[in-house]
Amino acid sequence: MRVFISADIEGITGIVSFSQCEGPKPQFYDFPFARRMYTHDVNAAIRGARAAGATQVVVKDSHAGCRNLLIEDLEPGVELFSGTSANPDGMMQGIDSTFDRALLVGYHAMAGRIGVMSHALVGGLHRFWINGQETGEIAVSAAIAGAYGVPLVAVTSDDAGCAEAQETITGVKTYAVKSVVGHYMSQLKHPSETGPGIEAMVQGACSTPNAPHVIEGPTTLRLEFSGANLTEVAAQLPGLSRVDGYTVEWSAPTFLEANRLAQVVFNISHFGRKTEG
Repeated sequence: MRVFISADIEGITGIVSFSQCEGPKPQFYDFPFARRMYTHDVNAAIRGARAAGATQVVVKDSHAGCRNLLIEDLEPGVELFSGTSANPDGMMQGIDSTFDRALLVGYHAMAGRIGVMSHALVGGLHRFWINGQETGEIAVSAAIAGAYGVPLVAVTSDDAGCAEAQETITGVKTYAVKSVVGHYMSQLKHPSETGPGIEAMVQGACSTPNAPHVIEGPTTLRLEFSGANLTEVAAQLPGLSRVDGYTVEWSAPTFLEANRLAQVVFNISHFGRKTEG
């Protein structure tokens, strides 16, 4: 069994604010702690997958610059996608139809949810829709896996992210490493509890058959940015229509094609963030 893990940091054990996980920068003194906890949760998921019979585990570091996981401290024998480049499949870059299971570790709730650091997919993006349904990173990553025929079987997050996953993905198993108190406050479980908890949940999830989460047919994506300058830059792409000062929309024959254009829009929007007056 081949298992693909996509990992983010906001839904990781012990993390409650962006100041902890946006390093390495001098003002973010907690970043070394965040990296250790990030690696801790991913390792627990790896152990769970192997206990269920995984013969190969591939991990995608999907937070910010994607150079956060401490590879020397990861469980031996795994492969890691690290760094940034052209990523047509975004947070799921590296997955393909040869994988048997997909896991999301440390994901967060979507924008608008009361969750720890809940937000949309990238900086500068306020809201995101698939075929008129507002959504977030959990559903997008599940749909990318589904487009390759790979079922998403497990998600770790805060309790808000776990609830979102269960509402969105039929049959998915979840484990909450913390409970939401506020956007930057949480009731935390100790790492000595979350490690075994993640491992046990993932072992059970990988041992249980589940259907891929598939978005069928033509797909329309809509993005609402936080600033009109970002929209102006993205709207220059062929095939995009500008809905209003903050929003662009486009359609494609399949979800995977639509989402790959989304990755281009995300990257272009970064230019807009640098061109404020």
